[in-house]
Amino acid sequence: SDSYQATGCYNLLCAGFIQTNSRIAIGAAISPISTYAGNQFDITILIWKDPKLGNWWMGFGENLLVGYWPAELFTHLADHATMVEWGGEVVNSRANGEHTSTQMGSGHFAEDGFGKASYFRNLEIVDSDNSLSSVRDISILAENTNCYNIKNSYNNEWGTHFYYGGPGRNPQCP
Repeated sequence: SDSYQATGCYNLLCAGFIQTNSRIAIGAAISPISTYAGNQFDITILIWKDPKLGNWWMGFGENLLVGYWPAELFTHLADHATMVEWGGEVVNSRANGEHTSTQMGSGHFAEDGFGKASYFRNLEIVDSDNSLSSVRDISILAENTNCYNIKNSYNNEWGTHFYYGGPGRNPQCP
């Protein structure tokens, strides 16, 4: 509600999310999973604001409602979002002065591409008319490209998309 200044998280460790579907276990593993240089599997996640009540809903797959964040949780998102972010995040506590060995995504760098690196594709936002609009121009950020990186692109089949990830600690990321 305050841009992570003192509140907020993106899992069920914070109170607030109202789960309305018991078929989905938030925080549990999703299957099937993609394999390196093998079968690749996508999931679809949609988050949007109910224009009448102001709750922020999450959908999974084609038409499965998972639950919502009640409107009263938010100050910054009371009217609308001003920014949307997609990607990965790893906590790096620098234990023993070294970068974490926690991988991001598949553990492979973005340039390894399809079947090897993790990706987001067909990026869309819900606009003020509550319709999906394709995203064309995105800004990308990787804080330490020797540990994790990102490469974005666009084509007619995948729309705006990006590959991302990395192994974490490695010889170039001590």
